[in-house]
Amino acid sequence: MFHETELYYFSPTGGTKKAGEIFCRGIAKTVKFVNLGLREKAIEQPDNELVVVAAPVFGGRIPSVAAEKLNRLDGNGKKAVTLAVYGVRAYEDALLELNQILEARGFQVIASAALVAQHSIVPEVGQGRPDEQDEEAILDFAKKVLNKEEKGEEDQVKVPGNYPYKNGMNMAVSPISLPSCVQCGTCASVCPVGAIRLESDAVVTDVQACILCMTCTAVCKKRARVLPSPLQEGMNQKLGALKDIRRENEFFL
Repeated sequence: MFHETELYYFSPTGGTKKAGEIFCRGIAKTVKFVNLGLREKAIEQPDNELVVVAAPVFGGRIPSVAAEKLNRLDGNGKKAVTLAVYGVRAYEDALLELNQILEARGFQVIASAALVAQHSIVPEVGQGRPDEQDEEAILDFAKKVLNKEEKGEEDQVKVPGNYPYKNGMNMAVSPISLPSCVQCGTCASVCPVGAIRLESDAVVTDVQACILCMTCTAVCKKRARVLPSPLQEGMNQKLGALKDIRRENEFFL
């Protein structure tokens, strides 16, 4: 087991961080957390032999805000495990994109996984995941990664996906604030792309800048931050068929 690893993560609603933590618990004694979603904080360079990178899947791609931060890292030959976390539908090109970003920055990707978490927009899809069954599978994967390292195996990790990647998600919509909003400013402070600002007695969102990560809805204690009803209903209908599907995690060594 590694003494320490760094978990670089972008986790707007918590599922990606949870999945990453489970894996890190199985591969290292201690974990240093590096939140890629902190807008004002400069990226920290890795100190340890092994780095774990966990990113959510948005429309089959890695969110641009996470990709931009990862493209500032210097791998210098360090080993990395990549985790693409998605809400049941599909992960498409995201894991390949994540691996290619890290390899271009000088990391050696030794293992990868596509992990399922509760959907950020339609929480009934993948509800409660990663759950106990997922945890067991992820910890078993961590053991296999350690075993691969102990044996000194250096097989190249191959993951699904296509390059050029599919076009990124671009919906030009955003969450809105309900009348119950108290203008506390929390949503504006945590938005990873700075799309939210307070103006007079209103919360204003730049729909062109918003990436629909749902961070603002997750942190609102008044539950006053929601998607517009037509969009929420449309997403519910689009993804409703996935509510009863249990997609299994996929692992690549």
